[in-house]
Amino acid sequence: MAVQYYEGIGRRKEATARVRVMSGSGRFIVNEKPLDNYFPRVGDMQAILAPLQSAGENLESLDVTVVVKGGGVTGQTSAVQLGVARALVKMNPDLRSTMRKGGYLTRDARIKERKKPGLKRARKAPTYTKR
Repeated sequence: MAVQYYEGIGRRKEATARVRVMSGSGRFIVNEKPLDNYFPRVGDMQAILAPLQSAGENLESLDVTVVVKGGGVTGQTSAVQLGVARALVKMNPDLRSTMRKGGYLTRDARIKERKKPGLKRARKAPTYTKR
């Protein structure tokens, strides 16, 4: 028998996260590792669990599995957070206003600015020398 799950995709910078939420025993697995092993920084764990806490969901009643690729730690954290929020809204559409108020459904569109010709980086110009 297939397990019923709700999927949400989250993206931030170069990171992409596919999040699946289903009823279960409270496991939170990221790339086949426990959440606290994959994201050891305290702030990252709080950010990822924030949509679940604001929704009032019991963490022990849900299983969450995440496959996240690309980007760095901060980008992956934000991608997982967005994916969790989207999956929760699919699971329970009444949570949409709560997630929107918390800012969990807004994708952060900031990405790295491209390098411009004649400059060292996106905006850093070479040092001006008069002679």
